[in-house]
Amino acid sequence: MPADSTVSESASLRSLIAPLIAIIVGLFMVILDSTAVNVAIPVLAEDFHSSLTLIQWTITGYALAQASVIPIAGWMSDRFGAKQVFIVSIILFVSSSILCSFAGSAEMLIFFRILQGLGGGMVTPIAFAMIYRISPAESVGRIMGIMGVPVLLAPALGPIVSGYLVDYVSWRWLFLINIPVGIVGVILSILLLPNLPKKALAPLDSLGIILAPLAFGGLSYGLSEGGEGWTTVKTITGLTVGAVALILFVIVELRNKKEPLLELRVFRSRQFTLGILVQWVLQLALFGMIFAVPYFMQRLMGMSAFEAGFWSLPQAIASGIMMPFSGRLFDRVGARPLVVGGLILITAGAYMFSMIDPSDSSWTFLLPRILLGLGSGMSFIALNTHLIQSAPKELVGRVTSLTSAAQQVVSSFAIAGLTTFLVNRTNHYASNGEAPVPLAMTHAFHNTYQLLAIIAVAGLLLAITLKRPDAKNAGLTPDEANKAPMIVME
Repeated sequence: MPADSTVSESASLRSLIAPLIAIIVGLFMVILDSTAVNVAIPVLAEDFHSSLTLIQWTITGYALAQASVIPIAGWMSDRFGAKQVFIVSIILFVSSSILCSFAGSAEMLIFFRILQGLGGGMVTPIAFAMIYRISPAESVGRIMGIMGVPVLLAPALGPIVSGYLVDYVSWRWLFLINIPVGIVGVILSILLLPNLPKKALAPLDSLGIILAPLAFGGLSYGLSEGGEGWTTVKTITGLTVGAVALILFVIVELRNKKEPLLELRVFRSRQFTLGILVQWVLQLALFGMIFAVPYFMQRLMGMSAFEAGFWSLPQAIASGIMMPFSGRLFDRVGARPLVVGGLILITAGAYMFSMIDPSDSSWTFLLPRILLGLGSGMSFIALNTHLIQSAPKELVGRVTSLTSAAQQVVSSFAIAGLTTFLVNRTNHYASNGEAPVPLAMTHAFHNTYQLLAIIAVAGLLLAITLKRPDAKNAGLTPDEANKAPMIVME
């Protein structure tokens, strides 16, 4: 590279430091909060005298709220300006955090978490969209490497920070801590973010906006109520409303040729469909374990919230170490070997969890945690790039919105479904004469981990069918794919 070109690129990067700092502060806060509440679930259930079936909606409702606004983030940016929407989203997130900290019941906390999710859901897609608009083309890869730090670090620190606050301060500080961070983020955004020009305004898919939350919320509600019985009025109503709304949503989106809420036509690509199914299975298995393992540690092993949160660190470190190697290997071997290898490690980790008893040492979690981290790190970059390359070229710009929203929905299904499974299996063992705690619940957790291992095996079988996209049909070249918006797996 010529010397003058290197100097020009360095100067360009220096000019982006200030807006990048503003974006990272807001992004870090939201992603940190996405994993922080998991560790607090046992404490919240105890403080509010609530069942696990109800209190899990503090996570499920948050994820569904995020999913509902991710697809309209682009439209909002075009209508009101990216900087303005980013700032308002942070303000809504912080305001809702304050309300969460003063919640007097589980129902109030769930409602305020939904409001928090509406704000947080906008932050991530708009943050990455702004980065791509302000970054010079030749520096996008380097800048995205910088942005990968908060994306990886925040989910790792979330359970640790949460555990410390829950044990030594109060669970309410899980939300109050967002106030100073949010204030700094807003001030920096006002001062440092450029006013990007608004784009031509596309029509808003208002019918899709109504049907999507009905579909995914109804199905999640039905799944969670299944713990009380699959033939109850609540369960049948939730599943029926969700299924009907989902069918209508798919019909509406496929008929909307101009600006659908979610671009479902990408599923015409067989390799894209296979890839996103594998990604959903991966998300289901990983998020299920992120939810279940800390609860097992606290409820049955007597660990503190901080201890349970701390044991998420080996998984995060292993994932962070593996990701760069996976990115380099992808160009040589493609997605299939990396995703298959990753899912083998995840399956092994999930199965090892199923053999841990409450009387075992906490160190027995080290190896399966590392396996999960290595497996997710190996699979993440490969699946991300495969999806972008497999999408029809004219639809590539809509891939990130679809996959990000779908991941939040799958996360909500994971929590709702696994909670129901855990409750049903506990009741099953208790009805056979076992003490509900710890024996029946221990066996129920073992069954839950075994189920997650089976789910990972299903993903493994799908991953074997992945192929490199044909050069003629690939959405992007490998170089272009590396510059495409990141698909964030939280």
